Amino acid sequence: MTILIVDDEPGIRRSLGESLAEEGYAVLKAERGEQALELLENPDSDGIDLVLLDVWLPGIDGLETLQRAKQMRPDLPVVMISGHGNIDTALNATKLGAFDFLEKPVDLDRLLLVAANAIKQRQLVKDNQRLLEEVEQDRFFMAESPAMKRLLSDVKLVAPTEGRVLLVGENGSGKEEVARLLHAQSARKGSPFVEVNCAAIPEELIESELFGHVKGAFTGAIRDQKGKFREAHGGTLFLDEVGDMSLKTQAKVLRALQEGRIEPVGGGGAVSVDVRVISATNKDLPEEIKAGRFREDLYFRLAVVPLRVPPLRERPEELIQLAEAFVKRLARNYGRIPKRLAPDARDTLLRHDWPGNVRELKNLMERALILGRGSEITTRDLGPLATRLINEPDPFSFPEFPSLREGRDWFEGEYIKREMKLQNGNMTRVAERLGLDRSNLYKRLKSLGIEVRES
Repeated sequence: MTILIVDDEPGIRRSLGESLAEEGYAVLKAERGEQALELLENPDSDGIDLVLLDVWLPGIDGLETLQRAKQMRPDLPVVMISGHGNIDTALNATKLGAFDFLEKPVDLDRLLLVAANAIKQRQLVKDNQRLLEEVEQDRFFMAESPAMKRLLSDVKLVAPTEGRVLLVGENGSGKEEVARLLHAQSARKGSPFVEVNCAAIPEELIESELFGHVKGAFTGAIRDQKGKFREAHGGTLFLDEVGDMSLKTQAKVLRALQEGRIEPVGGGGAVSVDVRVISATNKDLPEEIKAGRFREDLYFRLAVVPLRVPPLRERPEELIQLAEAFVKRLARNYGRIPKRLAPDARDTLLRHDWPGNVRELKNLMERALILGRGSEITTRDLGPLATRLINEPDPFSFPEFPSLREGRDWFEGEYIKREMKLQNGNMTRVAERLGLDRSNLYKRLKSLGIEVRES
């Protein structure tokens, strides 16, 4: 935890800094309000957890500094300190958002108690905000398909353990959502869930991002940074797209997992960390190992429990439910009346193979809701899906038949095969859609010479 001390008296900065450092806090110092605001404007300022701010400062005073700081960082707790405290000053500071007010000379025990409470409250606020965001975001776990039922059953078994999990699945299939579900159902659920997208961070920065760095370790390192491993201490670290890490970074991650310790870039000594690692990839890691692009020993460390997240095309039972849920949620977000999915739109959605998976479906529903002009979403509102289907050959163009009976059998067979495709081979659903008993459906298929391969 990092505390910024803002005071124009060198002796106060030194004494408070030494006392806080002895308690394990990292300390930053500024002698003027302007300097403090410059530190808070820096993109790395989120690492500052608390500000101790003197009321009487040269230049802009403490109350104005407080007001500007709260505008920049509303969540940042600020404790005011003054050697000439009075009720009016304390009230003004409280109105401006100060967490507490201490008088000089500062009682160390009281300072430590106030600092701990302020940081704890900030963490609670952040956790509550994170939970609210997760509720508001599009996180849907349908369990209608056999594939998802198996996955969620495995999640229920694995989540309470400390076993490392490797999630394998296509882009957009929901690997991050499953990782968050594993965290939410674990004993670590009250601690941080920290995500790192290994594919989005440049190679020269990923070690600093994971393990932190000390001030001056490289150009631009103007202060210490603790890194994602330390941010996730006590909780879960989610390494997304882990297959994109370089071999050099893989070696350091392996060492961290083996020893439970990390060393920031630039030195500073090894630090113990307690994290549960969940990783995810859309790559075939065994093939990456054969190609020399991924370490086999790291793979076995990460894949204690490998779980496959099925693509959306293997979950047709959930597709319409997901689409309707997205429309309902998006309509509420945009302040619009939810639209119903027309039958032709449902068939179009079921015929698509969904290379972008759930993410593609969500984006498509958002576009249809925004651009659609009617009271329901039809095929013409589905953009590229509608265009693709229009350009496809008509599956029901009729060839020549010598008799009505043969033409009827051909049409019936094509119609049933189309429904089997739409229902992904689920014969119970096919029978329901056709209005037939399951046994009669099988008899008719046999008479038409249609082979059945149930999924």
